[in-house]
Order: sequence, then structure tokens, then C-alpha cells
Amino acid sequence: MAGLLFAALGANAQDNGTYSGFSPYSVYGVGLPHQGGTAYNRSMGGVGIAGRNNRFINILNPASITARDSLSFMADFGLDGRASIFNDGQYRSGNNLFNISDFVISFPMWRKSAFMVGITPYSDVGYKFVTKNSDAASIAENGICTSTVTGEGNTYQMFAGAAVTLWNRLSLGGQYIFNFGSIVRSSTDVYSSSDVLGQTQSYTFQVTGHSFKGGLQYEQPIGNDRLTLGATYLLGTPMNGYCTHSTARVISGTNETPQEEESTLSGPRFGSEAGFGVGYQIADKYRFELDYTLSDWRNAGFDAVPALANENFSAGMGYSIKAGMEYTPNRYDIRYYMRRVSYRAGMYFDKSYYAVNGKQINDIGITVGATFPVFRWYNGLTVALQAGQRGTAGAGMVRERYFGFSFGANIFDIWFQKPHYE
Repeated sequence: MAGLLFAALGANAQDNGTYSGFSPYSVYGVGLPHQGGTAYNRSMGGVGIAGRNNRFINILNPASITARDSLSFMADFGLDGRASIFNDGQYRSGNNLFNISDFVISFPMWRKSAFMVGITPYSDVGYKFVTKNSDAASIAENGICTSTVTGEGNTYQMFAGAAVTLWNRLSLGGQYIFNFGSIVRSSTDVYSSSDVLGQTQSYTFQVTGHSFKGGLQYEQPIGNDRLTLGATYLLGTPMNGYCTHSTARVISGTNETPQEEESTLSGPRFGSEAGFGVGYQIADKYRFELDYTLSDWRNAGFDAVPALANENFSAGMGYSIKAGMEYTPNRYDIRYYMRRVSYRAGMYFDKSYYAVNGKQINDIGITVGATFPVFRWYNGLTVALQAGQRGTAGAGMVRERYFGFSFGANIFDIWFQKPHYE
């Protein structure tokens, strides 16, 4: 099935509908995992497990939110855009996207503890494939059959986390996560002959789930420099919710009243993830970080759920390696504005948790970005650019080349400060 869908890419994968994500590799499970983090993280290749920065909210490790000024209130709002070009070795197509990516706020709690709450995308589903039968005998008997397969939807993470720093070096954090979203997958067969009945069916999934993410960071001063070690673990948890299955006959291009059947989701699970990172800060100018994450979806259970499964796809273990750096010429320069700008670059390599025909898909890319200070304190506007490639062209596969940008507004203010009167 997947091979036929991919082969049809060039003719009709271009679509004018509104999608939050668009990729032929989102036909399986809950779709493609969304690139995590804010624009700050994505400008450095997506690193953040060992990231500690009192100017930005780092949502990739809950332990990092204690890296802050004690009286500060912080917020982050982000937007994402992406242009993709698909190539299956014979045809080419494209798609453009623009979405809200995250909204997070963070503030101190008590002494060396802090709190954050926010929402961010978790996975995206978006595809449309149209094929026509080419068998001469079938065409002569029933006419031309046009088959359309579509998918659309997202899952999100709403989270709340807290962290505390012990002995000035060790930070521990925990984060409650509520997963939710809606995914619609449908297929329609329409015949050119009015004497032959077509059929359309769709599966609408309302997905929920509860999870927990723990994190720790240890910071070791080395002269004026700092070495940071970080680790995170995300629990794999059951996927709850329900599925509505709708079917209807198609007569002369018109759908009859659909018949619906609702069932409770049972069996599928969100995968677990373990992450490790190391970062090194040189004075107040340079920062380097390297992250490694391992995701486990072997018990996802998608194969037992209609429309989440695909005969050519299977779930397993995936991993990613990310590296990034930051350079700020002089944060406190009062004469030259561009010296106060923080410049970043990074790269990443992802090995997908899913396999197509037994082969895992590689996703590799590079990023650049910068944060431009605005007004006083640590307020700033962050811009990140990304270029990458997923998969390869030919042999029933699709090469997806994409160019993306992220925009983030970093808001910083001093709250909780008692005024003094004489």
C-alpha cells in the first residue's frame, strides 16, 4: 500500500488544503514527531538537554528552568514555517506550512525552585495521494477508478513542570504531560461509470494520554567556564481516547448518508525516550552542546489498530544526535548593537523510530539563527533557519527536502520585587 501511495506522489500530492504537517512519512501511527523545543533550541540544531541559560526558557529538560534570575518572569511564543519538495525518482511535488509552535511561561517558586507551564505540538499528520487504476480489463468492466487517500491532524503536549537546585550545582526537575489531539484518515474510491458503486470510509481518532518527564543537570565550574551534564527520561504511556469509523457508498460522485461506529482505543502506546547531553560554556561568549536521544516505540501497538497501521510500516527503536554552538561578541556593549546579538548554528541526524519495508528513514539537517535584543533586560526576538532532507528518492521511497524557519519572542521582566519607601 505504501509503495503505491509513494508512486502516486508526483501527480497529486500537491494539495491546497490546510495542514499543520505534510509528509508521506506521516501515514503511520500518530504521524511524524514534531521537532521539539522553542526557536532558541532549533537555532542550535535542537539541543537543550544540557542547556542552562538565564535568558531563555528551555523546555527540553525540566531541570533547566532553575537557570534564571531569582525575581524574573519569562515567556516564550513561537511560530514555525516550512517549504518542502518531494521526489520519488519520477515525480516532484511541494507543500508550504505555517503554524504556531509553542507558548510557555515560567516564574520562580521558592528560593532555588521554579515552575513552567505551556503547550507545544507533539506529532503531525498530513498527506494526500490520488491514483487511477491502469488495468485495461478492469477499466473495460467498471470504468476508471480514482482512489484518494488523505490524512490530517495533530497531537499536542500540554505540560506543567517544576525544578529545584541543590548544592548550587545539581538541578532536578519533573514535568507532567497531557497528550491530546485529533487525527482523521480517510480513503475514497470513485468510478467513472455511474453503474458502479464507489465507497468512502474514514477513521477519526480523538487521542489523549498522560505522561511524565524527569530531568537532571549538573553544572561544574572550571575557572571562568562551565561544564554541564544533563539527562532526561520520558515515560512511555497508554494512548487513550476513541475512534469513529464512518462508511458510505458513492453513487455518481455523491456520498450517501454515512454509517458511523464508535469504539474505544485499546492497545496503542506513546513511546518512551531517554536523552543525554553535555554542554560547555566559555566565559560569556561561547557555548557548545552535544545531545543524544533514544526513543523506544517497540510496544506502540499501532499494528492492531485500523488506520494507524500500515502493512509496509513497523515501529521500533530510533535515535538522534544533535550538536549546536552559540557565540555572543559582547552582551553588554553599549555602542554597537550587533555585538550584543547571539549567533547560533547547529546540525542534527535522526534515525526514525519507524521502518518502511524494513528500512529506517534518515533525517539530516543544519540550522543557523540569532537572537536580537529588544528594549531592556533579556527581551529578544529569535530567528532560526533550517535546511534538511528526509529519506531517499526511488525504490518505492520518497526524498523530502525541506527549508524551514522559526520565530520566537522571548519576554523577560522582573516580578515579585517589593518596592522600598523612605
